Amino acid sequence: MRHPNLIQWETQLKAIFDQIDDYVEDKYGKLFPLHPSRAPRGSTSNKEHDGLFNIGASFSAGFGSEHGAGYIVEIRMATLSHVPLEVRKQIEKDVIEILNRELELKFPDKILDVTKDGDVYKIHGDLSLGHI
Repeated sequence: MRHPNLIQWETQLKAIFDQIDDYVEDKYGKLFPLHPSRAPRGSTSNKEHDGLFNIGASFSAGFGSEHGAGYIVEIRMATLSHVPLEVRKQIEKDVIEILNRELELKFPDKILDVTKDGDVYKIHGDLSLGHI
């Protein structure tokens, strides 16, 4: 059984990532061909399973991390084509900017940061379930 506040937190976080997915699909989705085994954008019931991008996060206990526990931000592109480093960096920048803004809007009572943690970005800070 999962805590109801955890379910609410993850539902709100998923909504943020779906919004970000729409943004990057609109801005970059036509620049690279879709992987042959990937469903076209909008053809499944979950944005994680279609289109060029899969934007999301997974929880990490943070062992060995500078920032401790948090959610590792995942930006995946489903293409066989080479994506230039400068394009990848711009996509990453867009994702992190939107994520920071939306976390502040959706969770105004929480102090959350999105920072580089080694080679990845991590959402960390007040991850308590007492007030979502």
